[in-house]
Amino acid sequence: MKKKKIIIASVVTVVLILIVWFGKAGSGKKTELYAAVEQGDFEIVVTVTGELQALNSTLIEGPVELRTGRGMRFNDIKIQDLVPEGTLVEVGDYVATLDRTSALNSLRDMEDQITEAESALLRVQLDTTISLRKLRDDILNLEFDLEEANITLEQSKYEPPTTIRQAQINMEKIQRSLEVAKKNYELERQKAATNMVTEELDLAQQVRRRDEMMAVMEKFVITAPQRGMVIYYKDRGGQKRKVESSISPYDLVVATLPDLTVMNSLTYVNEIDVSKVKAGQKVRIGVDAFPEKSYTGVVTSVANIGEQLSNTDSKVFETVIQLNEYDPILRPSMTTSNQIIINVLKDVMYVPLEAIFGMDSIPVVYTSNGYKQVVLLGEANENQVVVEQGLEKGNKVYLSVPENADRMKLRGEELIPIIQQRVREKAEAEAKLKEQQTRQNQAPVRNFGPGTGNGTGGMMPPGGMSMPGGAIPQGNGSGTAPSGNRTRPAGTGNAPGQVQSSETSTPSL
Repeated sequence: MKKKKIIIASVVTVVLILIVWFGKAGSGKKTELYAAVEQGDFEIVVTVTGELQALNSTLIEGPVELRTGRGMRFNDIKIQDLVPEGTLVEVGDYVATLDRTSALNSLRDMEDQITEAESALLRVQLDTTISLRKLRDDILNLEFDLEEANITLEQSKYEPPTTIRQAQINMEKIQRSLEVAKKNYELERQKAATNMVTEELDLAQQVRRRDEMMAVMEKFVITAPQRGMVIYYKDRGGQKRKVESSISPYDLVVATLPDLTVMNSLTYVNEIDVSKVKAGQKVRIGVDAFPEKSYTGVVTSVANIGEQLSNTDSKVFETVIQLNEYDPILRPSMTTSNQIIINVLKDVMYVPLEAIFGMDSIPVVYTSNGYKQVVLLGEANENQVVVEQGLEKGNKVYLSVPENADRMKLRGEELIPIIQQRVREKAEAEAKLKEQQTRQNQAPVRNFGPGTGNGTGGMMPPGGMSMPGGAIPQGNGSGTAPSGNRTRPAGTGNAPGQVQSSETSTPSL
């Protein structure tokens, strides 16, 4: 038994030694990967992420009287309660409740103002009663004085003329005083009536404002204007309005009811690629939540002016893509992956970007039959590049620098002058464009009236994505090469990463 255990231990030890030995021997040999030159249709795409939004939405707003009513413009009204996002509602169903604190404070102030107005009206009424009663008494006394003066005048007809004249003057004075008193009474009555009307109007206005406030407060319980799914509203800062969020008289939206039959994907294209994107281009759309599904769409608009989003350094241009299909499982705010098809080249040859290397700024590939082949490159997408000259369909090329690269014979030298010519032409075009832009910036601004733009939000030399002269095409820089020393550094957005070689670094031509 003991001998058997020793034999088993010896066998295990030998097996482990062999595994380690062959592992070391195998690790010293470099794994070399190949790719075949393919021929067919070649798509040039710009890939961007987006967010689903409904093309049309109905806004669920707070009472419009908060904007139009006098004395009801509160600066900060909080959402006290709100149904969960995604809730299906019918017409008239409960959606939200607004905080009544500010409205209640205003209502108490209005009640105090009504009490003051009632007191003022009562005071005017009492003052008017007292003052008019005194004037009526004065008029009555003057009437008595006038009657007494008439009697005195009649009794003095047998008196000397001087006495008669004196009695007559006294009567006339009393008569004039009576007339003035009557006029004063009428003026005072009119004045009192006006004061009472003013106070009554002020009281009625205060009561009306209170009643309006109470009616508005009943509308602080918000219901759905139509059938749909409640989606939280995003303000200008991109923040969703939830419980404890605030609305204002100038922005009363609490939530939205989107029309889910027609959906858009709202995305942002960086300033490098925006000149390639135009309205009308077809788009392949995927939804992250449902990777097994695919949709199609079309670019409907591209912003003319860029903007800088938070936590980003580069400028981006808002781009709207409309989905062609309707799917009830799609919901607003879902993340989409959009492949905007810029161009389709028919029946061309292409290889992976990893197969392109640089030699003194000239693009080359390493073929499986042992040659270092100069290639003339065309346009590129995120993964492949078109080969205009230098390779044929079916040729196999290395995806990393082979071990014997320095011993491989160079072929295709006749393409080098063409590549260099294209480099010069591109440099001249870029210099000319830069000069034109400089002149435009220095030229005085003139107003020629309304015009039209191309909707691209940017300019680029003729040729779009064309990469003349064998320029090293650029990928999206999302990963590393399968093998070898060459790496593809990560880029940002769709900005391609430059392909680098362990032999020479090839700048974009």
